Amino acid sequence: MTTIKTNGAKAWLLATRPKTLTGALAPVVVALSCAWADGQFLWQPALLCALFALLMQVDANLINDYLDFIYGSDGEDRLGPERACSQGWITPLAMHWGLGIVTLLAIVTGLPLVLWGGWWMVAVGAACIVGCGLYSTLARYAMGDVLVILFFGIVPVCVTYYLQAGTLTPSVFLASVAMGLVTDCLLVVNNFRDRDTDRRVGKHTIPNLIGERPTYILYALLGIAACALVFSQTRLPIFYLAVNFYLVSRMQRIRHGRQLNKILGQTAASILLFALLYSAGIIFSI
Repeated sequence: MTTIKTNGAKAWLLATRPKTLTGALAPVVVALSCAWADGQFLWQPALLCALFALLMQVDANLINDYLDFIYGSDGEDRLGPERACSQGWITPLAMHWGLGIVTLLAIVTGLPLVLWGGWWMVAVGAACIVGCGLYSTLARYAMGDVLVILFFGIVPVCVTYYLQAGTLTPSVFLASVAMGLVTDCLLVVNNFRDRDTDRRVGKHTIPNLIGERPTYILYALLGIAACALVFSQTRLPIFYLAVNFYLVSRMQRIRHGRQLNKILGQTAASILLFALLYSAGIIFSI
C-alpha cells in the first residue's frame, strides 16, 4: 500500500477529487456552445469562466472534505472514496490554508470578468463562494440538490453565456436548468450509496426521505426532464437517456455497498456526455 505523505502533493491532489472536475466544466461547455452557435464567442471570458469553475469545484471539494470530517460523516464504515482529513493525509490547519489559497485564486481569476459583465459579477462570484461554504451544511437537510441545480446548472450556464453575449435567452435558461438536473443525478447516487451511514449521523438526504424505489424513479426522471427541456433545441441529448436508464438498472441490481462507486463514476461521465451531445446538437443544428 502506497504511503501518502501528510500535507504532501499527492495528498492535495487526492483532496481535489480530480474525477469531479469534468462536472465543473460541463455547464461552461454548454454555455459556450450556445454562444458559439449564436456567433458570440469570446475566448478571454471563456477561459476565465472555465478556470473559475474549476477552482470553485476544488473549493467545494475541500470544504466538503473538512466539514464531513468535523461532522463525523467519514467514519470507518464510509463507502465512498477516502477523504483527506479523515485519513490524516491533510491536517485541519493545512486544510484551512488550502481553502484560503484556492478561494483567493478564484477571486483573482473571476475579478477580471467585470470587464465583460460589469460589477455585478462581484456579487455572482461572492454567491458562488458562499454556496461552496453552505453546501455541506445544507446538504445535511436535503437542500444539497437545490444548490447543485443552481450552482452546477443555472448560474454557470447563464452567467457564462451572458459574459459572451451580453444578454440571456429562454433557450439558454432552459439549457441551464437541464444541466442542473443532469448534474443532480450525481448527488442522488452519492446520497443513495451513503443513505445508511447518513441516517446514523443524522444527515437527511432525498434518498433517505423518499426511500429506495422512489430514488430510482427520481434518477430516471431527472434525465427525462433534462432532455425534455432542450428537446425543441436539439434531439441529440436523447441518446443520453440510454445511459441514464442503464445506470438506473445497475443501481437496482447493486443496491448497497462500494460497488455503487462505479455508478457514481459513470454518472459523472454521463454528465459530460449530456453536455457534449447538447453542444454538438446546438452547434451543428441537429
